[in-house]
Amino acid sequence: MTDVYSQLMKIAKRRGIIWPSFEIYGSASGFYDYGPNGTEILHNIKNTWRKYYKDIEGFGEITTTTIMGEDVFHGSGHLDGFEDAMTECRECSRSYRADHLIEEHTEVQADSLPNNEIQKHIKKHDVRCPECNGQLGDVYDFNLMFKTQIGPGGSRPGYLRPETAQGMFVNYQYLYKHNKEKLPFGTTQIGRAYRNEISPRQGVIRLREFMQMEAEVFVDPEEKTHPDYSEVKDIEVELHPTEKQLEDQPPIKITLQEAVDQGWIGSEIIAYYIGLSTRFFSEIGIDTEKLRYRQHLPDEMAHYASECWDAEAMSSRFGWIEIAGISDRTNYDLKKHSQTSGAELTAFERYEEPVEKQKTVIEPQMDVLGPQLKDKAQEVANTLIDMDPDKLKNMLDSGPVEMNVNGETVKLDSEHIEIREVEEKITGEKKVPHVIEPSYGLDRIFYITLEHAYDQDIQDGEERTVLRLERDIAPKQAAVLPLLNQEEMEKQAREVYSQLQKTHRVAIDRSGSIGRRYRRQDEIGTPYCITIDHQTLEDQTVTIRDRDTTSQIRVGMEKLGEALDKLISGASLSELKP
Repeated sequence: MTDVYSQLMKIAKRRGIIWPSFEIYGSASGFYDYGPNGTEILHNIKNTWRKYYKDIEGFGEITTTTIMGEDVFHGSGHLDGFEDAMTECRECSRSYRADHLIEEHTEVQADSLPNNEIQKHIKKHDVRCPECNGQLGDVYDFNLMFKTQIGPGGSRPGYLRPETAQGMFVNYQYLYKHNKEKLPFGTTQIGRAYRNEISPRQGVIRLREFMQMEAEVFVDPEEKTHPDYSEVKDIEVELHPTEKQLEDQPPIKITLQEAVDQGWIGSEIIAYYIGLSTRFFSEIGIDTEKLRYRQHLPDEMAHYASECWDAEAMSSRFGWIEIAGISDRTNYDLKKHSQTSGAELTAFERYEEPVEKQKTVIEPQMDVLGPQLKDKAQEVANTLIDMDPDKLKNMLDSGPVEMNVNGETVKLDSEHIEIREVEEKITGEKKVPHVIEPSYGLDRIFYITLEHAYDQDIQDGEERTVLRLERDIAPKQAAVLPLLNQEEMEKQAREVYSQLQKTHRVAIDRSGSIGRRYRRQDEIGTPYCITIDHQTLEDQTVTIRDRDTTSQIRVGMEKLGEALDKLISGASLSELKP
């Protein structure tokens, strides 16, 4: 059986798609660079994603720093809970993610087990170092963030961000004003994130530096719907809900509307972004028959989420791998950052009509407090105003209230404080928005797109490898090939290339036999090859070859751009024939 991953990586290196980083210095696991063709594919995937989130959803895109101060990650919780279980070989000192070793050697799902349980499984199953078969040491927590110092002197620690999301949360006040101070609104970011993975051993699937495409949708906590839900509600998806997993039952095929109605999905807005994601994945060429949405189990649910579904794609080597997550992060992020920074991160919901409400207020009696407490009076008054009226009333009913002011005890009773009911006209209320987050792992999506496009067939009695990339995702839409290295053909090819280059993504390929060049463009994923031959010089027609079928037709040069547009839009070669 063909090892698709190995074959793909050979093609990727050979055809300028992806390379190991700093390879001349030995490289390091978890780092890859994208070559010219790989960068074009990335660019096309990102622009397709932008079409959904910028053009369809109408969200603004921002760019935030990849280095942030330590306070940000105190606020986000990453300094306290962003850790993996690690163990080291006592013989060769190599480090490993302990739960992964357990899962590789046993049927135990270890990613949510505490360290002491992982340690027991290592001992019970005699799990050893994969490199030297040495004994493994104790299991302990390892924080995955890369630490640095901001400025000289080390007075302000910083970290490379482990996700792009935090840059959007800390800019909430600006984003709220930019969006006219009305919910719901969303913002997006495409950028790099960093996680110091213990032992990334899955090639491009697990990286230490990677790219994310994320949207943060700020919504009213009581309004988790979407105006365009009806456009996706009939999409059928494969869901693997928590209940089915716990009962060891297979996933279910179900429409999004049925999933919401039957309670498998908690809200219409989560279902909407599952539907939108399905459309996006299909458009870039991911096989939706190899796509499912798996709900997080209770013991793996992120600390900030009330509901989370992972989009998982089937890989021939790695099995089901997570390529995206659609989460309801509730108000966790804004609330935590507000508590840590002191900034008010709320939204004001204005009522259609003002509402009259009874309100209990505390009124310090300054005519009594002033003469008695002198310079302490205002501080005592401010403290009283911030207290809970009902709680203060109960305290006063039990006798004088004692308050410490600058080390001195002050006794207060009803002559110092009046608590009364007033009518207040309320025009609205402040709320901490909830956040719905569709988050996509760009590098994994890139790899799955390549793997699902990978194919082998027989052409002219020879085995051919081809990447059947979608026309809008392929690095080039067409390649111009002069049949022979002759001056007239070369000149004509340059003219065709120069003309098409103004409106299309095209390459010119002159090196090697025409058959070899066809094979090269097939491996790159170029949908069409335009051949300049002897007949071109006679009648100004060219050959267009289809990558997927290898069939060919001749088209007049004056109609070449129009013909290419039709093909890229989905027409077949047969539809171009006169």
